[in-house]
This record gives sequence, C-alpha cells and structure tokens, in this order.
Amino acid sequence: MVADARPAFVLHEHHRPRHHFDLRLEEDGVLRSWAVPRGLPTQPGESRLAIAVPDHSIDHLTYEDEHKEIADIGWWEEHDRTERRIILTLHGRHQAVRYALIHTKPDWLLRRTTTQP
Repeated sequence: MVADARPAFVLHEHHRPRHHFDLRLEEDGVLRSWAVPRGLPTQPGESRLAIAVPDHSIDHLTYEDEHKEIADIGWWEEHDRTERRIILTLHGRHQAVRYALIHTKPDWLLRRTTTQP
C-alpha cells in the first residue's frame, strides 16, 4: 500500500476444485484472506461462512488464471474493530456495501449489515 492510498480488496471467484469465492483485504503489506463458499451475502442481515486462509502476497491482488477471475475489486474502509469482529465497507466497482466479519472460532461469519454507507 502506498503511504496515503486506500487499502485494496479483491473478491476472487474460483471455479476449481469446487466453486467458491475468496475475499482478500490489503492489510500490513499482505492480503488477509477468507474463503467464502457461497459468495458474499446479498441481503442485509444475511450471513455466510467465511474460512480464514493463509495470507497472500499483494501481487495476488490482480491475479487471474483459467480457474480464477476477479469478481470485484476496489478499496475497503474499516469502521470498527475488536478481537471478535471487524466492521468494514467494501467500495467495489458498482457499489459500496457494509459488512461485519465476526470471528466465531474456529471460523468467521461474513454478515451484510442493515446499515449501509
């Protein structure tokens, strides 16, 4: 991340081995990553399982291949963070949507909030 640039996010859509999505948030020089098997929640109040996976290098931000494509890309902003949750807005290509990433141990829930930016 450049000094005063906004942190990036990317949502990768994978077609193999099983169809799923990976949400990646730029933080501390890496892309923190979660596998989201059913994709991002589409309705306020809806939650989806999010499984933390190893961080990826920042070079992975724009990576695509025959099995992986960018479903959305943009920047993200953090509104609040505790040990158990992160409240954030993803500012993607077409819209900005607020989510809560909630650590349920061992996994996470990605919840679309009812409050929108």
